[in-house]
Amino acid sequence: MNKPTTAEGQLERLEDERYQAVLDADFDSFARLCHDKLVYFHSNGERDTLASYLDKCAQGLYRYHRIEHPVSDIVVVGDVGLVIGEMQADLDIHGRPVQLDNTSLAVWVREDEAWKLLAYRPTPKPTG
Repeated sequence: MNKPTTAEGQLERLEDERYQAVLDADFDSFARLCHDKLVYFHSNGERDTLASYLDKCAQGLYRYHRIEHPVSDIVVVGDVGLVIGEMQADLDIHGRPVQLDNTSLAVWVREDEAWKLLAYRPTPKPTG
């Protein structure tokens, strides 16, 4: 299905692309979608830069097997886009299987007519 050419549609398509790049271990494609100043949080509270996240992925510290990322809202104000949703994933972290069930916020900025991922913050859903 083709996404609309609105900013919201573009951001939804870019979210699909970035998650698929991670699933495919295509970190060159992932990097092309990101701002040089990316701040990438993990659901355990750790924080990475673009370089440190890519380095960890290249070392095999994160191996993604399944990711679902339903979007509940996209808010665009000027050249900033917020993608609000969820992220459920099966992956190996340091060789150990992990299942994630998070809410998520992705912050995109538009520079030179291109959207770039500036920040990502998943938060574990409350249990119980």
